Amino acid sequence: MKKRIFIVDDDIDHAESLADMLEMRGHEVELAESGEEALARFAETDFDLVLMDVKLPGMNGVETFFAFRRLRPEAHVLMMTGFGVEQLIAQAIENGALGVLHKPFSAADLLEAIENVKPRGLVLVADDDVTFAQSLTTILSAAGYRVEVASTGQEAFEKSASRAIDCMILDMRMPVLSGLEVYLRLQEEGRHIPTILVTGFAADQDTQNLSLMTQGLLVKPFDPSALLRAIAGAMDIAEAA
Repeated sequence: MKKRIFIVDDDIDHAESLADMLEMRGHEVELAESGEEALARFAETDFDLVLMDVKLPGMNGVETFFAFRRLRPEAHVLMMTGFGVEQLIAQAIENGALGVLHKPFSAADLLEAIENVKPRGLVLVADDDVTFAQSLTTILSAAGYRVEVASTGQEAFEKSASRAIDCMILDMRMPVLSGLEVYLRLQEEGRHIPTILVTGFAADQDTQNLSLMTQGLLVKPFDPSALLRAIAGAMDIAEAA
């Protein structure tokens, strides 16, 4: 499938060799030599994938990646590096970068990474706390997920029936139907959607064995990285089933 690819690398020889290889395979490619130049172009044009060198003059690749995400939270960015900059790379991946290619990498590695670029999926956030639901939406959008929000269990149940939901985040205590009731109803109907339950009441009797029933249980407040790990894990379990 043809993709529009943006290569951001101050090593012009390396960037042009990548561009030649990708264009031979039918992809459309643009180049930028610095983070500042890349950001200006990215503000004007959308790309299916960005190949971003970590070490750039001026703004480094990770800083540029964060700036891209502020413009388009769904941006697909694959980091490239020939240096030991694990902390910077980890920071980028934790915030939604697709991964890292270590220079020199093979054409097969690059093409496989490009073929694997796809939206991270649709997550349904169900919580009657509007502020909390919005904070989750911000975190998930920044990590590349599409998000739907429901404020009651009944609304969550109805939305799960009308959309292809990849993962649900259900608050335990909601009006009309609780998060657990929504999950159990879906199970009864044979609809096995990866589900993470959220509660602010760690001592609740109902929470004792929920991690065994669903793909996870998070107790508020929780770290955003714990949420992203739980979603990725839940979706991996579903794909392996």
